[in-house]
Amino acid sequence: MTEGNFVDYIKIYASSGKGGQGSMHLHREKYITKGGPDGGDGGRGGHIILRGDKNMWTLFHLKFKRHFRAESGGGGSASRSSGADADDIYIDVPLGTIIKDADTDEVIIEITEHQKEVVLLRGGKGGLGNWNFKSSTNQTPRYAQPGMDGFDGWFRMELKLLADVGLVGFPNAGKSTLLSVLTSAKPKIADYAFTTLKPNLGIVEHRNHQTFVIADIPGIIEGAAEGKGLGHRFLRHIERNSALLFLVPADSDDINKEYEILLNELKQHNPELLDKDRLLAISKTDMLDEELEAEIKADLPKGVEAIFISSVAQKGLQELKDKLWKMLN
Repeated sequence: MTEGNFVDYIKIYASSGKGGQGSMHLHREKYITKGGPDGGDGGRGGHIILRGDKNMWTLFHLKFKRHFRAESGGGGSASRSSGADADDIYIDVPLGTIIKDADTDEVIIEITEHQKEVVLLRGGKGGLGNWNFKSSTNQTPRYAQPGMDGFDGWFRMELKLLADVGLVGFPNAGKSTLLSVLTSAKPKIADYAFTTLKPNLGIVEHRNHQTFVIADIPGIIEGAAEGKGLGHRFLRHIERNSALLFLVPADSDDINKEYEILLNELKQHNPELLDKDRLLAISKTDMLDEELEAEIKADLPKGVEAIFISSVAQKGLQELKDKLWKMLN
């Protein structure tokens, strides 16, 4: 998935179908006198239905098709024949998609299960034919119901990635490099800050063909929760991660301070993020000798387990995968 294809915010217009007109038919046939009313009911208008798909990672497929209109139901006809129900319109979305009313910002539904179907807009009910209104005092009703109108509106879709592990770190901490080494993902890697502009996903293969999903979230900077940098836009993706992997490079001026800044930004965005399991990985340790590594170990943040890794030298990666797997299970 390339950066240009990752779309996590989209606005669509949807309109369900109108119900079909009921028939006002009077039975007329040779040799049958006073056949009476036999107009059938109208068919139901088409629904607009959302459907979860675990094989989708982005809302990119909705970028160029943002209007969805269902057809109206068929009209009733003679011999009490009901009109045909209109076809429903299905909109497939990735798991983790939140649908909001674009006008009120109210959350309507959240899609988190594969193949789960949720009716976003119901089609209008078909009108009753005139045979429904006959009675002893009204034996020839010459009226039928029109179909009920459908519903329409603008909706906003927001995607929160359902990854098992979220990578959290400052720009240029080595998150994309780690993702490229642990998985088959091909994120953009360069020696300047904010290389990653959109989240990247990869599948980590563990022992015995076991797998878990890891997400590289664009670099967070101090003040991200208030709108600085890119982090505030993508912090919401971290909400769905089961565990968080903090990445701080070994050449950082102050590992403790950097870790605390990251932790504080998550707290400012959503205090519940601090309840998630956390692991601290000190990256780029291929440049350290044993004495320097021991010195750093003696002054690491308290209350979080730490591990020394190097994506380039393939150091500590299997141990990292083992620890993440243990956290997830």
